[in-house]
Amino acid sequence: MNDRAPAPGGLALIQSLVNTLDLESGADRLDTAEGRAAFGLPENGTEAARELRESLRAVCLAHADHPPHRTVTPLGELLAGAPLYLTVDGRDGGAGFTTAVAPVPADTVATATASAAGTRSAAVGAPLASRVAAAIAESLVDGTWARLKACEAPTCHWAYYDRSPAGRGRWCSMAVCGARAKMRRYRAK
Repeated sequence: MNDRAPAPGGLALIQSLVNTLDLESGADRLDTAEGRAAFGLPENGTEAARELRESLRAVCLAHADHPPHRTVTPLGELLAGAPLYLTVDGRDGGAGFTTAVAPVPADTVATATASAAGTRSAAVGAPLASRVAAAIAESLVDGTWARLKACEAPTCHWAYYDRSPAGRGRWCSMAVCGARAKMRRYRAK
C-alpha cells in the first residue's frame, strides 16, 4: 500500500521484510520461492523470518506511538545472537561492521564484537538477523531508525519511512489509509 519512496540505506531491507505480509489480503511473499530468495532464505527459514518480521513491525508501530499489533518476541532477543564485528580499515581509518560470515580483508582489523552494526560492510549472504541488526545499527548512527514506522491503520501496518519535516507521519499512504481514516472520522461526526 505504500506509495512512498523506499527507506534509505539498510532500512530498505527492514522495510521490505515487514512489507512481505499484506494484512488486508493475507498474502505473504515469504510463502513463495521468489519472496524467500529476495532475503536469502531457505524454505526452512521462513518461521524465524516471520517471527523477526512481526517483531520489527511492532517496533515500527512503536516508532509511530502505536501499540504492538500482537504479542511478539522482543526484537532485542531475536537479534542478541547476530554475529557482527566492528572493523577498522588500516588504510584510511574508516570504520564499519561486518558479519562473521563475511571475510575480513587482511588490511582490516576486527576490533570488537557488536550486538548490532552497520550494513556498510555486512555480507549479503549473512543470516537475515545479522543483516537486520547491521541495518539497525547503521540507521542509529545515521539518525534514521526512529523514522521507520508502521501505518496506524489496523488492516495495514505497512512499514514506511517518514520523511515529513516534523517526523509525525501516521499512514503509509495519505491517498489510501489516510483518506480512509479521515473519512471514518468525518462520518462519525
